[in-house]
Amino acid sequence: MSEPAAPPVPRLSIVVPALDEATSISDTVRDALVQADEVIVVDGGSRDATGALAAAAGAVVVQAPRGRASQMNAGAAVAQGDALLFLHADCRLPAGAGDAVRAAVGAGARWGRFDVRLDSPRPSLAVVGAMMNLRSRLSGIATGDQALFIDRALWEALGGYAPIPLMEDVELCTRLRRVARCACLRERVTVSARRWETRGVVRTVVEMWAWRAAYALGVSPALLHRLYYGRR
Repeated sequence: MSEPAAPPVPRLSIVVPALDEATSISDTVRDALVQADEVIVVDGGSRDATGALAAAAGAVVVQAPRGRASQMNAGAAVAQGDALLFLHADCRLPAGAGDAVRAAVGAGARWGRFDVRLDSPRPSLAVVGAMMNLRSRLSGIATGDQALFIDRALWEALGGYAPIPLMEDVELCTRLRRVARCACLRERVTVSARRWETRGVVRTVVEMWAWRAAYALGVSPALLHRLYYGRR
C-alpha cells in the first residue's frame, strides 16, 4: 500500500505597505523574498524611489491610496498565497519565519503573529519588547509591528482590514479572535526603535497606551489619527 500524499505546503504572500521608504525598501524586499513565495509592495504615493527600488529588488509593486489599511487590502487583493503576512517596511523577519508560518497554518492555525525585539542595545527597550510580547500573548491582540499572518480563506471571510486610518490592526484582531485563537510564534521580528529613541521610551509607551485606551473607550480612529499625526 502506497503512503498517503503529504498535504501541500501553503503558499505564502508577504504584503508590505510603504511610503517614502527608499532607504530601506530594497533590504526589506530581499529579506522577505527568502521567506515567501512572493512579496507585494504597496506604494501609498511615495515622493522618492520606493516603488522603483522595490521592483528592482524583486517585489510586485502596486499603487493604492495612502493609509496602511487601504494599502494592505490592495496588496492582499492581488496576492496569490494561501496565507498572507503583513510586514511593515521598517521591520525584519527572523530567519525561518516563512517556514514557521507555513508550519503553523499547515497545523491548523487560522491566524497569528510573531514576538518582537527592538533594534536597540538599550536595556529599557529590551523590556519594552518583552512587555509587548506578553501583552499580545495575554490579550490575543497583535499590532502591525508583529507581522500579522492570516489564512487566506479567513481573510476573505472577514473582508480584510476595516477602512479606518488608525488602529486597523487592533480592529482586525478583535474580529479574528472571535473566530480562532491567535498563534503566538516565539520567533522575533526585529522592529525599528526610532520611535522610542526619538520621542523617549517612557513618553512613547505612555502615548501608545493612551491611544489604545481612547480607542477602547470609543474615540473614533479618524480623530485619533488627527491627534496622533498632528503631534508628530
